[in-house]
Amino acid sequence: MDLYFAGLVAILGLMIGSFLNCLIWRIYKGETVSGRSYCPKCRKQIAWYDNIPLLSFIFLKGRCRFCQKNISWQYPLVELATAVLFLLVWNMHSYLATQLSLEATWPLLRDLIIVIFAIVVFVYDYRWQLVPLNFVWIMSVLVAVLNIITGQAWTAVLFYGVIGGAFFLTQYILTKKQGVGEGDIWLGIFLGLAFPNWAQLLVILIFSYGIGSIVSLLLLASRKKSWKSAIALGPFLALGAIIALLYGPLLIPWYLGLTY
Repeated sequence: MDLYFAGLVAILGLMIGSFLNCLIWRIYKGETVSGRSYCPKCRKQIAWYDNIPLLSFIFLKGRCRFCQKNISWQYPLVELATAVLFLLVWNMHSYLATQLSLEATWPLLRDLIIVIFAIVVFVYDYRWQLVPLNFVWIMSVLVAVLNIITGQAWTAVLFYGVIGGAFFLTQYILTKKQGVGEGDIWLGIFLGLAFPNWAQLLVILIFSYGIGSIVSLLLLASRKKSWKSAIALGPFLALGAIIALLYGPLLIPWYLGLTY
């Protein structure tokens, strides 16, 4: 990977990660994304030099300059995760370093949209066990349009969107709303629109339910959760989407080689 482009992508990832932290909080509070950033505890406006991704957290030693209360570790972790995932996606599309054309850029934009979706859903559903539906709807339209622009048949994109939603709708009905929530149905629609391929969807489901089951058993064993406790599915679907995006092209042939 070209170091110059890698540095630019990493900086962009840190900046986008900082914006996503703001977006997550403001969606939850029902606020617009415009306006200056502020401390969620004392509500003082944050100066630009205290809002530099990752570095400000380090220089401030994880505390607000005004109220001295702890800044959530969510902020640097989301910024760092976004930068790392942007770099991994850029590496997948490394041909762009020599082929800077709009046509070649569409697949990269689609994959970055998937990363942004996964990060926001992971954090939001993990923190509040809610799915930000307005955000999911907007991202669903964007990823569907980008898939069609990159050459996917619109009929296939819509078909897999329906399949993804129907999978979770069936669980929703059969478990009488106890197994999954309404938000998970919309997540399924997004995943189908983003990954209009049965093998990639299978990778998402295997890893999301597999990781979810392991985490659930660990929480039960440690008595942090009971059998009646609700555990958000969104974070595991987000992880499954990232795994399918980054490693699906490797995992699918390996799996098919085992089964045929």
